[in-house]
Amino acid sequence: MHTGVKITAFAAALAATFGTAYGVGQGIDPVVADREPASHETHETHAESSPEPEGGGGHAEHESAQEGQSLPAGGLQISEKGYTLALKTTRIEARQRADLRFTIQDEKGRAVTSYKREHEKELHLIVASRDLVTYRHLHPTRAADGTWSIPVELPRAGGYRVFADFTPAKKGAENLTLGADLAASGPYEPKGLPAASTTAKVDGYEVKLAGGLRPGAAGELELNVSRNGKPVTDLQPYLGAYGHLVALRSGDLAYLHVHPNGEPGDGKTEPGPGISFTATAPSPGAYRLFLDFKHQGVVRTAAFTVHAGETSGGTGDHSEAAEGTADETSDGHGH
Repeated sequence: MHTGVKITAFAAALAATFGTAYGVGQGIDPVVADREPASHETHETHAESSPEPEGGGGHAEHESAQEGQSLPAGGLQISEKGYTLALKTTRIEARQRADLRFTIQDEKGRAVTSYKREHEKELHLIVASRDLVTYRHLHPTRAADGTWSIPVELPRAGGYRVFADFTPAKKGAENLTLGADLAASGPYEPKGLPAASTTAKVDGYEVKLAGGLRPGAAGELELNVSRNGKPVTDLQPYLGAYGHLVALRSGDLAYLHVHPNGEPGDGKTEPGPGISFTATAPSPGAYRLFLDFKHQGVVRTAAFTVHAGETSGGTGDHSEAAEGTADETSDGHGH
């Protein structure tokens, strides 16, 4: 993933139209995959199964992002630059744990088996519901034949989007984010986009957002983490950074992947309480922001709704984000 700003603006994808129920999910063969922790609606507690290596991301793109530059927007595509995201699992049953399997295929239809490690992983997987209420940030396991897999449990029926963020090891290959649709079967009850807010609460932590997304121009987002009213000044590196931010545009799920300005060990970036990002929105509109941060060995996620073109003083409802019930908006980090 790019350090700084990486935007893949996705063309509108045709979501499935749901009646009172989806069809029964297709059968899935068991495969070995990383364990996914339990999830929560507006926040997630992620006890890691093993310590993550610490260290910076070390990508040159980070410097250009700090200078206010952004990568050109692309379309939401299942195929790009000769690579295709091929989902082997296109439907699962809501509230039932199942293996999500896929491959990345090259221009000859062969499964890619060699990747460049970025932010300590060969591939980062995002799963989000189309209403942006449910969110997962996963790290699947790759088999020798190039098949990626990870167990997931989606809390509600409906349409989901799967994003694979990776860089093939092939010389000259670029970082790509490919997307494909996933359906969760069961009774469908649509939900609206959560209200705009500049404060999110998760497991006793409070995260406050300052700044805003600017359509077509770089803007700074500052997120400050506190616990029991005191600033958190000992955030831990997670995947080579003190924080990871994903933004998804409401409607077509245009995808922005943003990393903080600075990295652990660079001699100038403090481990909290503030985490600074530079981001450019591809257009005006509502976006859902998901911040991952690690403290005392646990990765948590704070979620916000913002509107591009407005500062934090103009996002609408500034009330604190309510803590929700289980199994909705979470990132479900899989390790």
